[in-house]
Formats: sequence, C-alpha cells, structure tokens
Amino acid sequence: MKQSILLIEDDPNITDFMEVVLTQERYPLTIASTGMEALTAFQTNSFDLVLLDLGLPDIDGIDLLKILRKRMKLPIIIISARNNENEKVTALDLGADDYVTKPFGTNELLARIRTALRHQNVKTEELSVIENKALKIDFEKQLVYKENQEIHLTKNEFRILGLMFRQLGKVVTYQNLLTEVWGPYSNDSQTLRVNMSNIRKKIESDTLKPEYLITEIGVGYRLRDYRSEQ
Repeated sequence: MKQSILLIEDDPNITDFMEVVLTQERYPLTIASTGMEALTAFQTNSFDLVLLDLGLPDIDGIDLLKILRKRMKLPIIIISARNNENEKVTALDLGADDYVTKPFGTNELLARIRTALRHQNVKTEELSVIENKALKIDFEKQLVYKENQEIHLTKNEFRILGLMFRQLGKVVTYQNLLTEVWGPYSNDSQTLRVNMSNIRKKIESDTLKPEYLITEIGVGYRLRDYRSEQ
C-alpha cells in the first residue's frame, strides 16, 4: 500500500486538483483546510508525508511548520504561491524537505513526493560511522561531530554533508546535490550556496581557508579525504 499523505490547503481548486492526482497514484489522502484541522488529524491518524500551504486562514504556514517539525520527523513539502527567496530559505532551514511554488505541474509534484519519501526510507548501506580527520558523521543517529563535539545541523545540511561523506574525496556536482537533496526539478542554486555557507561556518576553523569543504569552481564541491593522505 502507498504511503499516506496529509494535504493542508484551503483553496478548493488546489485540493480538488490534488485529490484527483494523488488518488490516481493511489496515495491515501486526507485534506485539512486549516492549521487546527491538520493538528486534529494527527491525533487520530498517522501520515507518511505532509503537503503544506503557507497561506492558511487561521495560522501562518511557517508557524505550523515549526509546530510539526518539533513533534515529528515525517517529510514536509511546502506548496505555496509565495516566491520570496528568503521565505524559501527560512522554510527549508526550519526543516521543510522541499518547496514547490504554485503553479506546478503534476509530474513535478509527484517526483518531489517520491524524492521526499525515498529520503525518509533510505537506509545507509555504507559504514554507519565515518571519521575524516577531526570530523565524524554517524548516519544511524544522524549526528555530526568535530573534535568529538556535536555540531547542530539542519535536516538539509545533514543531507548535504551526508552525501559529501558518502562521496568522500570526490567532486559532487551542483546538480547532483540539488537533485539528491531537493529533488529532480530543483534548480535553486542560491539555496544550495546558502546551505554550503552555513555548513562551512559550522565545520571549518577558517571559512576563507576551508580544510574540509572545497569548492571546485564551476563544477561542485568536494569533501577533502584526509584518510587517503595518511
């Protein structure tokens, strides 16, 4: 059986459209038109993914995102007509898994849903813990340490760094990072740069002379492999 989805949206045109699309794909769907309806739905049902509109009548979607993220780890995809870059970054930094701007195509939406659910279900096949000089990542606990001190990362920052650790010493292209973290239709390079800058501030002693996260200009990023230099 397909994973269940909660759609939090007050526009009947959008809900009617998405009900047809998701039902055709056999996703069990519950619709909440307000933030309170959504919170009530969680009391009696369990869901595998949330589609969240930011323009709700009773509570701002960003505030609802904060509430949901504190309570649960399930994937949350923002669907919004708001196209402000800062608001996108805020939502992603607060734990949203993706951000889809209205209007959007059926194939794009379904691809982003599949990507978010795949991230939720993926299990790391490599070593659960990888050490690289002073950095250490624990995939099972989803934690990163520097000199044995835990570093606080957002969900997407952990995904980025996790991908870099899995490709340790190799160049990971901009598009590969965008696709793996935000889905196949993502081209928001600014959000990627913001996330990379934040990661550098957290793992590097000097962001102007990075030891770990190296920019390969015009191509992507590389996490320097100190193990191969020993």
